[in-house]
Amino acid sequence: MLARDLAEPYPSVSTDISAVDAARLLTEHELPALLVLDTAQRPYAIVQGSQLIKQLVPEYVLEDPRRAAAIDDRHLAEVTEKIAGLAVTAWLPPRTYTPPVVGPDAGALQVTALMARTHTPLVAVIERDGNQVRLVGAITAARLLERLIGGS
Repeated sequence: MLARDLAEPYPSVSTDISAVDAARLLTEHELPALLVLDTAQRPYAIVQGSQLIKQLVPEYVLEDPRRAAAIDDRHLAEVTEKIAGLAVTAWLPPRTYTPPVVGPDAGALQVTALMARTHTPLVAVIERDGNQVRLVGAITAARLLERLIGGS
């Protein structure tokens, strides 16, 4: 089973899209992670939804979770205001790594190992033609598991 057989179209955003639009894409499609492409349409980042949510939480709440219990929902507007007007690159966690990518001929075990090593639920499948890179699609952890252990 090759990556080209496992890859599916996956919604993506460009680095210059608004953070609010990126959040909407993530929620509307119930995506496990955000696939961000650079201006040349190459994978730039793959960031899990939980890491993007973490960017919305004030640092003082992350340091002391008891503060979150003391803050009521009236303050939620402050959280969403945090990304208003930002490009998606400003919303990404500060330590965003090169996204895990494989070529179309990568085997399922290679994809599985890469996903496990990088702790990501998503691997981009790319095809190279000289200096050009084309996104073939992406493989989600759910899709990979379905193919490895069989669907219901």
